[in-house]
Amino acid sequence: MARHDLSPSALPSHVTLCEVGPRDGFQFEDTFIPTEEKVASIIALADAGLPRIQVTSFVHPDWVPQMRDAEAVCAALPDRDDVTYTGLVLNMAGLERALDTNLQHVDLSIATHDRHSRDNANMTVDEAIEQAEQMIGTALHAGVNVQLGFQTVFGYQEPGDTPLEQVVEMARHFADYNLESLSLADSTGMANPRMIQERVTAVQEVVGDTPLVLHLHDTRGLGLANVMEALSCGIHWFDASLAGMGGCPFIPGATGNIATEDTVYLLDQLGIDTGVNGRAVAEVSHRLENLLDKEFAGTMHRLWGREVMA
Repeated sequence: MARHDLSPSALPSHVTLCEVGPRDGFQFEDTFIPTEEKVASIIALADAGLPRIQVTSFVHPDWVPQMRDAEAVCAALPDRDDVTYTGLVLNMAGLERALDTNLQHVDLSIATHDRHSRDNANMTVDEAIEQAEQMIGTALHAGVNVQLGFQTVFGYQEPGDTPLEQVVEMARHFADYNLESLSLADSTGMANPRMIQERVTAVQEVVGDTPLVLHLHDTRGLGLANVMEALSCGIHWFDASLAGMGGCPFIPGATGNIATEDTVYLLDQLGIDTGVNGRAVAEVSHRLENLLDKEFAGTMHRLWGREVMA
């Protein structure tokens, strides 16, 4: 593995964080979070300085009941110049629903591992690619910006079992599709810094000017170590979830994303600006913990909460 420069002069001065808790986090909860609470949480996260928030997903309510109010959430969100609202779509039916809302950005997501694609979407990777082509064309024709996400880039059943050459060829294939960005997802939390360096660098070589986003789960406790390696590779856009809540209902053992508060704290300590008030995010996390009567996995929201109570 090449050694990267982690000195302050080599790191980005600013990192963009996309808050995915209202989708990736909320979808994992069995207790239905009322629509008004979802909307209040999203507004509070925007007030905390999150510039981009994935507010919902357009999936069948029989599969993910928590997201059954996707349209109502979107309709209730105030127009703001300081935040981009996005919604996750996995198929054409979901995209059509999203295009009927006021969202101007959608996040499409497809598998890179054939077994995962069959397990999760009942199609091959090649079929998923063909569907994504159609969805991108439909969204762009409607004037909606598209981020394309690749799932399980760092492994599905075991670390690295997603072929690197397949990820690279898929990235090369979509490099000229006028994407807003391309997201590489560690859906199962199997990535490690060596894999981050290898796979991010390989994809960077073929995507030209398309910005890369990392969507990291912290299943094996390496989330922030992977952020550090990604920073040294030039990545300056990450997804994160308040207090580390969430996980994929269809991946056994999957846990939440890197915690927004923990990521903000790390970047603050490195002198990297995010524009995000981590303590304000922590207030949202505490409110949701009380609502759901549970403790989330993150660290800094608990420490900041103790400071408030002290």
